[in-house]
Amino acid sequence: MDTSSRSGPSEIAPPLAFELATDIRGVIAKLRRMLREQGNLGDLSESQRAALLRLERDGPMTVSALARAEGMRSQSMGAIVAALEAMGQVSGSPDPSDGRQTILSVTPSFQASLDVSRAARQDWLSHVIQDKLAIDEQEDLARAVALLKRLTVP
Repeated sequence: MDTSSRSGPSEIAPPLAFELATDIRGVIAKLRRMLREQGNLGDLSESQRAALLRLERDGPMTVSALARAEGMRSQSMGAIVAALEAMGQVSGSPDPSDGRQTILSVTPSFQASLDVSRAARQDWLSHVIQDKLAIDEQEDLARAVALLKRLTVP
């Protein structure tokens, strides 16, 4: 590939970068909404969804640790966790090293729902890509994804 005509990062015109940033944010927001519709996890608030996904990703933890990880007060997280427990999404067990603490984890039924939801979103998106984009456009998209990944590196 000939790179002689490429501009380096410092040579990009600021108005173009601003326009790209606006377009990317808009497309990502719309894509997130569409994906959320495909893999419905029920009527969860954003904070409930964030707490569940944190437990699923980082593993079992106390309410205090979960609150710290999500950047909120323990009392606020306690209310979120109580609602999630009532819905059967999380369960608590005594901390083996400190019986006064409760270790929270996602329930097997929530994990199964999450797995189904992720599979539905993956299936939907791969079908949309296949149905709406020609092979050369799919290759263009792969290159664009590689560039977007570079934007996420600190």
